[in-house]
Amino acid sequence: MNAGARQSLFRHSRDDFVVAGLPHNHWVADRPLAPAKNIMQVCVMTTRRTLLAASIAAALGAAMADAAPNKSETAGPYGPLKRRPAIKPKRLAPGQTIGLVIPSSINWDPTDIDVIVDTVTALGLKPKLGKHVYDRFGYMAGRDADRAADINAMFKDDTVDAIHCIRGGWAAARLLPLVDFDAIAKNPKIFVGYSDITALHLAIQARTGLITFHGPNGASAWNAFNRDWMQKVMWQGEAARFANPTESPGFLAQQKNRTRVITPGKARGRLIGGNLTVLTTLLGSRYIPDFTGAILFLEDVSEAPYRVDRMFTQMKLAGILDAVAGVVWGTCSKCDPGEGFGSLTIPDLLDDHFKPLGAPAFYGSMFGHIGEQFTLPHGGEVELDADAGALTMLEPAVI
Repeated sequence: MNAGARQSLFRHSRDDFVVAGLPHNHWVADRPLAPAKNIMQVCVMTTRRTLLAASIAAALGAAMADAAPNKSETAGPYGPLKRRPAIKPKRLAPGQTIGLVIPSSINWDPTDIDVIVDTVTALGLKPKLGKHVYDRFGYMAGRDADRAADINAMFKDDTVDAIHCIRGGWAAARLLPLVDFDAIAKNPKIFVGYSDITALHLAIQARTGLITFHGPNGASAWNAFNRDWMQKVMWQGEAARFANPTESPGFLAQQKNRTRVITPGKARGRLIGGNLTVLTTLLGSRYIPDFTGAILFLEDVSEAPYRVDRMFTQMKLAGILDAVAGVVWGTCSKCDPGEGFGSLTIPDLLDDHFKPLGAPAFYGSMFGHIGEQFTLPHGGEVELDADAGALTMLEPAVI
């Protein structure tokens, strides 16, 4: 063995020789060598197998370093992907076709789907049901592969102009490895839903940049408020201002749908968020978008305050809360504290977690598990005005 070869296999450090590419305690038979005085002693003590392993480890290490992805492009195998340019879908128009899918829990009563079909028709649109909307696998609306196939098929179908999720529940996150994000990027369409559909909103934003719409599911209440906001944002292409109505007929002051400032001020950024529970479920995956400079919006339902506290803490530890430019909390239906004085309330938790950020923040905006809710452009650029309790789109979300 010539001097060059010896130097490639060993690295001298004070009294010990370290086999390149291997931890010191894995030299021979998983036991460290005693301090050696010269290279010959190490060669005697080191077996041929160990030398071969060292050579292979060094070669593999160099090859892996050359093949490692650029972290500026991918941010590593787990965690947020680099922010992608926004893609806007085409606006809806009367006479167009809307695909109806169920990515999550089963819709137990088929009559509900009949109502949705009639409602879509009354809006002047043509409903097209996914192939598997009547399927069932336990509490889910069919097998993962079939539910994902419905979504992929709707995006690839040239006769479908928009896609509306019939309901949430749980299981949309199970579909993410099966969703064809390349097809979505090549065929951008309006995609609507909320609650468990948050998993798809976040993943589509992370993997494509497509602006989607956090709004009523197909099985939600199709009242005038919900209809008007969907048409403003998705049909008419308005750069809408989302501010709660203040009318309270018969009262001297506004009684419901009030907002409250957490931290005053204004901030601008890409609107990203949705259901708190679903969002935290995806942390650490390749389906979370970059929250740097974003306006974070959150809502939830039927969660005890301690669980909300735990999820806020998880977001803090993941670096999301420190990265955002502003925060708006919608509603947390059925999230009241238990009996006694030992529990924190949701307003307590909002102050405790969001005030220290110093970023503009407010709560009470009309989105979440409520009968009347805004249709928000997930991934669109907005301005948050905490003092006014409002979000304003900086540009239309459709073309």
